Amino acid sequence: METLQVERYNGVVTITLDRPKVKNAMNRRCWEELLDELAAIAVDPDDRAVVITGAGADFCSGADLSDGGPFAGARHMAFAMQWINQVPLALHRLPKPTIAKVRGVAAGAGANLALGCDLIVASENARFAEIFAKRGLSIDFGGSWALPRLIGLHRAKELAFFGDVVSAADADRLGLVNRVVPDAELDDFVTGWAERLARGAPVALAQTKRLLNESIQRSMAEALDAEGAGQMIAVGTKDAKEAVKAFLAKREPSFEGR
Repeated sequence: METLQVERYNGVVTITLDRPKVKNAMNRRCWEELLDELAAIAVDPDDRAVVITGAGADFCSGADLSDGGPFAGARHMAFAMQWINQVPLALHRLPKPTIAKVRGVAAGAGANLALGCDLIVASENARFAEIFAKRGLSIDFGGSWALPRLIGLHRAKELAFFGDVVSAADADRLGLVNRVVPDAELDDFVTGWAERLARGAPVALAQTKRLLNESIQRSMAEALDAEGAGQMIAVGTKDAKEAVKAFLAKREPSFEGR
C-alpha cells in the first residue's frame, strides 16, 4: 500500500496512516486504501479487533487539500462526498470493535476518523480540532452525527463553530475520549485493550456494537425487541456454550467466533 501500514498480530489489525510528512493528511489514495482494508477486515474471521493510528508524531491532520484535495477530478462535489462518505460508514458498520490510538494532531476529518471508532485512547499530547469552519467548510466525515452524541448538542456546536484546538485533558473532561495516558504508555495500553477485545466473543461483540450504535434511533420498546433478536443470535453460538463451560470450570473461555 502507498499510504497505509497494516499489521496483524493475535487477532488485532493495526492500520497506520503512513504520510507523516504531512501529519498523515488523507489524500484520495488513502481513502481508497482505507475503504478496501475495512472491507477486507469485515469478512475475515481471523481479524477480531482493529486499531487505527498515525505514523510519527500525529494521528491525522484531516483531508489533504493540496492539488484540489479529495475533490480533484470529480464531476461534482456531491459525487466526491458520496464516495468519501463510504469510509466513515464502513467504519461505523464494521462488525469488529475499533480503537483510535491518538497522539499529536487529530483535526478535521482526522478528528472525526477517531470519533468514528468505538473507543478512543489519547496520549497526553493529543490535540483535537473540528477545524472545518476555519477553512470555510462545513463539518463532514460523520462529525455531525458522532459529536453531539458524544458530548451533547451545544458542546458540539461550540467545537464546530469555533474550530478551536482541544487538549487531551479537555477532550477527556468533555467526554470525547475514553482514556488519556502518558505518551510512553500509549502503545502498551492500546495493545492491552485490543488484545482483550480480540479474545472476546466475536458474534456477541458485533451484536452489542450494532445495538449500541442504533440505540438513539429507537424507543425503549424497539430497543428491547432488537436486544431480543440479537440475543437469539448470540445464545445459539458455540461461543456462548463455551462461556458457560469455562465459567463452570473456573477457566478463561476460548472464543472462536462460531
